[in-house]
Amino acid sequence: QEQLVESGGGLVQAGGSLRLSCEASGRTFGSYAMGWFRQAPGKEREFVAAISGSGRGTAYADSAKGRFTISRSNAPNTVFLQMNSLKPEDTAVYYCAARGTYYSGAYYLQLRDYDYWGQGTQVTVSS
Repeated sequence: QEQLVESGGGLVQAGGSLRLSCEASGRTFGSYAMGWFRQAPGKEREFVAAISGSGRGTAYADSAKGRFTISRSNAPNTVFLQMNSLKPEDTAVYYCAARGTYYSGAYYLQLRDYDYWGQGTQVTVSS
């Protein structure tokens, strides 16, 4: 059974940094596209960043461009989200997601594109 476990969340001051990790187990996630989403209180879950199975393709929400970096390691099966210059509006529960794909260069931006989800990790940015 596929499982995604996020870690690395916490409380940080505005301008600070956090590195989120998501470890996948159950299958060889090297052929899986991965993504990070977030959900703030009272808001819908939204796309943050995505990475292809090969790791060579990435995409970011406008709010994350220039501040966040997604990367992955297939040994072990882990995807990272390095978040710099954090703002109070980045406060949310961050979720890792995965989906199988035949195309190692493909990445996905929509919630409905993903098959597997982690339980989320809280990120709180104080002003």
